[in-house]
This record gives sequence, structure tokens and C-alpha cells, in this order.
Amino acid sequence: MTAASKPSAEPRRHSVTTRERPLPLWIASAVLLLDQVVKMIVRPKLGLYESVPVIPGFFSLTRIHNTGAAFGLLDAVDFPLKAVVLALVQTTALIGLAVYISAIARDQRLTRTGLALVIGGAAGNLIDRVRFGYVLDFFDFYYRGWHFWAFNVADAAISVGVALMVLEMLGMGRYYRVSRTV
Repeated sequence: MTAASKPSAEPRRHSVTTRERPLPLWIASAVLLLDQVVKMIVRPKLGLYESVPVIPGFFSLTRIHNTGAAFGLLDAVDFPLKAVVLALVQTTALIGLAVYISAIARDQRLTRTGLALVIGGAAGNLIDRVRFGYVLDFFDFYYRGWHFWAFNVADAAISVGVALMVLEMLGMGRYYRVSRTV
């Protein structure tokens, strides 16, 4: 055997073709695009705190400006450069998630999909925070006097993404992997 034909001890690396591009990138991009398009539709249609009942007594479209973090945390707190600080924290978290998702094994589909949903949603909310100083929320679910926090497409994607990651941690991912191979 010549040196040129001898198998290498190094693992074989391959370039990523268009067909092999990671699905999480497409998922995150789709969430980001959907979130921004829906917000572009809602912004001119609803004034601040304006509400349009969709299912009376249960669901309305209500425009809210969230200047805080998730679930309105820090919304009532005001401090200098609040939007900048929150945007920096969010950007740092997004970079960390992007690094983390690249290190996750491809067979951990629920985790990779979940993280892609979280990244797409976080990016959508970050764009709002940087452009407007607030995140636009508008889905308003309620029952009698109790209202769930208003949220948007990005928030929904983040919540579903976290749920998928929890399912993977609970072992549900192995059932998904087995069912996908059959």
C-alpha cells in the first residue's frame, strides 16, 4: 500500500452541502420571519392597549409594549439605558445558544429543534427591542378577570422550544429517534 492510498487515522470531515444545511437554521429563520411579518401587520392595525375580541370572553388581539424581559419582568422598572442593557443581555444569550446548538449531536432532534425555535424567537424579540425600545405583544388570552401575559409569535416559539428541550431531557427524544428510523 502506498502512502497516498493508506487510510487516514483522522476522522473524515465533509463539507456541508446545501442539501445538508442544518434544519435548525431554517427553523430559526422561519420563526424570525413569521414573527416580524405578523408584527408588521399588527403594528398599524392596533393602537397601544387597543383590543379586538377574536373569541369573546377568551381571546383578543390587544397591543401591549413590553419594555421588560420575558413575561413582563422588569416592565415596571425604569433605569437608564434599560433597552440597551436588555438588548445586550439578549444578544449575549443568543450567541451562547448559537454556540451551544452547534455542539449538540445531530440525533438530539428535539433539543436541536427546540433551540432553533428559541433562537428564532429571541432574535425576533431582539429586533423589536433594538428598533423600538420595546417588544410588541398582542395575543391576549383571558378568562373572566384573569389574563395570561400577552405574548407574540416569538414568545410562542420560545415556549414550544423550551418544552421540546424538556421532553428530550425526560427521555422522549429516544422515542422520536426510534419512530423516525422505522
